Amino acid sequence: MITDYSFWTIQLLNGLQFSMLLFLLSVGLSIIFGLMNFVNLAHGSLYALGAFTGYTFAKLLGSYWAAFFLAPVAVALVGAILYQLLIKRMRSASPLNQVLVTFGLLFVFLDVFRFVWGDFTLGIDTPELLNFGFAMGGQLYPAYRLFIIFLGLIIMAALWLVLERTNIGAMIRAGVDNGEMAACLGMNVNKVFFSVFCVGCALAGLAGVVAAPIFSVYPGMGIELLVPTLIVVVIGGLGSLRGVIAGSMLVGMIQTFGQVLAPQVASMLVYALLAATLILRPQGLFPARG
Repeated sequence: MITDYSFWTIQLLNGLQFSMLLFLLSVGLSIIFGLMNFVNLAHGSLYALGAFTGYTFAKLLGSYWAAFFLAPVAVALVGAILYQLLIKRMRSASPLNQVLVTFGLLFVFLDVFRFVWGDFTLGIDTPELLNFGFAMGGQLYPAYRLFIIFLGLIIMAALWLVLERTNIGAMIRAGVDNGEMAACLGMNVNKVFFSVFCVGCALAGLAGVVAAPIFSVYPGMGIELLVPTLIVVVIGGLGSLRGVIAGSMLVGMIQTFGQVLAPQVASMLVYALLAATLILRPQGLFPARG
């Protein structure tokens, strides 16, 4: 196995694929944390909502690609309603109250999923366009997994361009660094907060519909992926795109290679990395704030 280069190549691609899913789910949560100082534990439920709405659109319209484009929009609309009814009111609350409310919201979504779609494991078929594989050392590596990697890289590059090379990105960075000063300079901070929250929800929904053909769709999927997502945010640093990229790559690779090389301690390695980060660099690897 050590000298089997195809094996290591496949595991590297699996690690990249899982890292890209973590990135799509974590980047919105990280920016929301850094920009709004809001602890949204219900973010994982938006990921599951993206998977469930994607499943519904795929069945109704008979097209995965219709679900691919519509599910993030549907989740963003739910996020907008959630922001106006609850998040906006809770922004001034203490972190403990935010955690309690969004933690309760996590289980509300869980019961909604069970009521609407049932407590079953559902599945979305891999789109025909990507239903083939590439030969690697006598094995076929699915083209759909490569699609997830390229999608994550494209979203990563697009976010970098927006955050680093546009006026919108400058306003977001200013809000993260010092929201009060940005408001004094005339920036509509609340509008920026709302827009970033909706984009973060849409990315969570996109991660859900993209993950559905691989991991299936079930009510608890958002809760299971919430912990790795929070670990990514803490390791990378709040509100930082570079931090989310670094955190998602580290967690994705450690979990993927750990499951293959040392499955008994794979999960412990991620928590060990989290503990080391909190001890040695509690602000994260690349925090947005100095």
